[in-house]
Amino acid sequence: MAGENQSVIIEIRAGAGGDEAGLFAGDLFRMYSRYAAIKGWHQNVLDSKPSEAGGFKEVVFELKGGDAYAEMQYEGGVHRVQRIPATERQGRVHTSTASIAVLLKPKEFQLNINPKDLRVEVCKASGPGGQNVNKRMTAVRIVHLPTNIAVTSQTERSLLQNKENAMAILAAKLLEKQEIERTDSLDEKRNAQIKWAKRAEKIRTYNFPQDRLTDHRIKKSFHDLEGIMAGKLDKIVKTLAESQFLLQ
Repeated sequence: MAGENQSVIIEIRAGAGGDEAGLFAGDLFRMYSRYAAIKGWHQNVLDSKPSEAGGFKEVVFELKGGDAYAEMQYEGGVHRVQRIPATERQGRVHTSTASIAVLLKPKEFQLNINPKDLRVEVCKASGPGGQNVNKRMTAVRIVHLPTNIAVTSQTERSLLQNKENAMAILAAKLLEKQEIERTDSLDEKRNAQIKWAKRAEKIRTYNFPQDRLTDHRIKKSFHDLEGIMAGKLDKIVKTLAESQFLLQ
């Protein structure tokens, strides 16, 4: 089965909701990190753009080990959170979103990238608000000229390591594009997975006042949000894998 025993690259982006969306993106990153630790997978952060209020505008990371892709493949889509933010003084529940893309990391034989098709740019790594956090030129941006796909990496102090991380992201995106173009079903899968980070295009809602997570694709709810956010995802992952819905 495609994807078995292959690494997965996950992109999490803050969507609607301002600062709270960035905090939620950070919460999702920690949830998957803890799940990976429970499963014994290796995690490697490939790129991140922290937000000023905490959390992330965007974070990209790799999970490697076991059947990481097979277990994570149904996490892609728009995730919605309903909760009272720490900054809310009047106790009102806010709604925010984050979008997740799940990409299969290619094996070496699956993809051959011509170096002549790449434009590699280097710059100083930046932190929240755009300020430079590294005096050395270590951040990398790579543009694949035939497709105009651009990726970045700035998490490491080493220029070489950031370039390797950016290449890993690019390879995953190119493989995904290749697969999408190959079959209409994968095109539908991609559209269902990514879209834009708007509230109406949600696959899942995390309702903290009611201590409930609802996956709208299978119309099923799970309780114990505290445990879920701490990485206890096994029941959800298993239920999705066993369900016959659009992404299968």
